Amino acid sequence: MSISKQMLSYQEKSSWIRKMFEEGLKLKQELGEDKVFDLTLGNPDVPPPEEVYLALKEMIENYNPEYHRYMPNAGFEDVRAKMAEKVTIEHGVRVSSQEIVMTCGAAGALNIVFKALLNPGEEVLFPSPFFVEYIFYAENHQGVPKPVPTNEDFSLNLSAFDEMITEKTKIVLINSPNNPTGQVYTEEELKELANLLSEKSKKFGKPIYLVSDEPYRNLTFDGETVPSILKLYQNSIIAYSFSKELGLAGERIGFAAIHPDIEHKDPLLSAMIMANRILGFVNAPSLAQRLVMKCAFSKVKVNIYQERRDILCKILDEAGISYVKPKGGLFIFPYVGMDDIAFCEHLKKWGILVVPGRGFGKLNHVRLSLCVPSEKLQALREPFLYAISELRARA
Repeated sequence: MSISKQMLSYQEKSSWIRKMFEEGLKLKQELGEDKVFDLTLGNPDVPPPEEVYLALKEMIENYNPEYHRYMPNAGFEDVRAKMAEKVTIEHGVRVSSQEIVMTCGAAGALNIVFKALLNPGEEVLFPSPFFVEYIFYAENHQGVPKPVPTNEDFSLNLSAFDEMITEKTKIVLINSPNNPTGQVYTEEELKELANLLSEKSKKFGKPIYLVSDEPYRNLTFDGETVPSILKLYQNSIIAYSFSKELGLAGERIGFAAIHPDIEHKDPLLSAMIMANRILGFVNAPSLAQRLVMKCAFSKVKVNIYQERRDILCKILDEAGISYVKPKGGLFIFPYVGMDDIAFCEHLKKWGILVVPGRGFGKLNHVRLSLCVPSEKLQALREPFLYAISELRARA
């Protein structure tokens, strides 16, 4: 076999979401689109806010061929200044344009941070369940990914972090609201984590960096807010994306923001900008940068996702399936009380597609996406309840 063994292994590990998505396409052909309930992908479907349309219209009406030319690898200076303004307002810590690097989404931001920081064998710790790509991102840059167990409600288990941090730990990565659980970490949790990292950094005589992956930061429910790690920890970095809050997932636009007083600031920034170039991103897309500069504080109608969450929670309640109610994000992660693959296979017979929890590091759970219209979710109720009652009748 000529293909890299690592890539073959990655394809196997990441196959669950892809497999269920492909099953959905097949089922839609067999049963018809109206009879299939595909809850697999977190592909934002709520339309972008009007400001996005108006910004695009303005760019077209004032078209300039310079839109498409090369730029500094860190992004346009005026765009970086607007992102710095956004971070300053949303996080309560004054950040300048020099602490911003425009990237191809949060994924691009995480990869340039890992490339800039990791030496071979250094560890990246993150709470489990987790977004499966974290494993690949860490290993892309010769790091060692280490999932850390969470509490029963998916909140941070500080004792587990304390036990698993070693002298090889370089990065602690968090994601709040979390994919797949929808959990939002409290300020108290984050303070405790920051204090722990400060203690460990002092003990080992080198900084441990706290990185927050925040594509869902402004997608929270019931008035929930996401505390800022920049206010709590000096050696902190934000990876941000507009995919969800502006409904622009396909545009691949985001940024990395570093704490203004982070250790080794200048070489870190230089390394991140160099990584943007040598990893092949080179820079974030020109038009997308100009677009988000004009819409930096706009948001999709988050209440639509909240309504969908409530519909799904009600269905789960009726089915007697336990879950932690998501505080934000695009997913629910219920406990199904049985083998998650068998559960998914059973639901598939009813035209219902969900993703096994093992794909996110947690057995006996499944992930349900909120990227499905409310009317479709209402129609899901009857087949879902029938499917669960049939499962219980067999038990």
